[in-house]
Amino acid sequence: MTRWGIIGTGKIARTFAAALKEQNSSVTAAVASRTLENAQSFAEEFGFEKAYGSYEELARDESIDIVYIATPMHKHYEDTLLCLENGRNVLCEKSIALNTKQAEEMFAKAEEKGLFLMEAMWMKMRPAYLKVKQWIKEGRIGEIRYIKADFNNFIPFDKNDRLFKPECGGALLDLGVYPITFAVALMGEPASIETHAHISGGIDLSNSVTLLYPNGAYASTTSGFEIQNRNNAVIAGDKGSITMGDWFFCSPECTLYDAESRQIEDRLFPPEINGYEYEIREAEKCLAEGLKTSKAVPPEDTLSIMRIMDECRKTWGLKFPQEV
Repeated sequence: MTRWGIIGTGKIARTFAAALKEQNSSVTAAVASRTLENAQSFAEEFGFEKAYGSYEELARDESIDIVYIATPMHKHYEDTLLCLENGRNVLCEKSIALNTKQAEEMFAKAEEKGLFLMEAMWMKMRPAYLKVKQWIKEGRIGEIRYIKADFNNFIPFDKNDRLFKPECGGALLDLGVYPITFAVALMGEPASIETHAHISGGIDLSNSVTLLYPNGAYASTTSGFEIQNRNNAVIAGDKGSITMGDWFFCSPECTLYDAESRQIEDRLFPPEINGYEYEIREAEKCLAEGLKTSKAVPPEDTLSIMRIMDECRKTWGLKFPQEV
């Protein structure tokens, strides 16, 4: 049994906890919020044994095997380091940090302490994504020439919403991390990048990122808060293509086509709970095997994406307040 702690009690923490409490191998051991009242309410709803009114208390709880960091993105760095310094393994929400430097320090601290650290890129453990990777490995679509992936949600501007606060990350780190991770996972690191963004109020409200490869292949990604897209994905090769359904990063559906766009195979993988169960099992499997990193989401992959996002922001001339 793996004893879990959760830091943060927001929407994503609730989704994670709903999956966690259904796992036979998991114990909902402790939750921490900025107020004890919030933590107690969360603990009662999801069956956690303990509730803490500070993150420090949870980090010092030696009965906890691993902590899920579900705080806003700009807090990931300090909250992860707090847990690592106190001897806790960590599964941290994406984007794991605001920039490459922070992420490198987090992985270095985990290595120094001999602890497990993984970015919670749940897409990489979902069955539909794994089936897509299998089709590509089997050569079903030949050499990949083009990928299209989007993640755009229309969100009305609210100055009090964390999404629109300059210190919190913007569209690229909140949404764009998915299509960029998707493209790089399937095509590798690009040779160069072309990128544009609509910057307002100190954040990127929307952006486009094109990843260019030496053989002429490329990946086109967009993300943002200004329009609502279907957010699907296409992978085109010289012998066929693959599509992933709307909300590609968590879609249960993937479809394989031949070079003439005739459907060859269509697969549907409904989640057993809500989709977060797969990353929970991956983290628990790694702990059970004594691994300090995950093969599904290794540090080098996470750092590769952070470097790309750093390069995008450099091109835009956008720095977070913490970086100035």
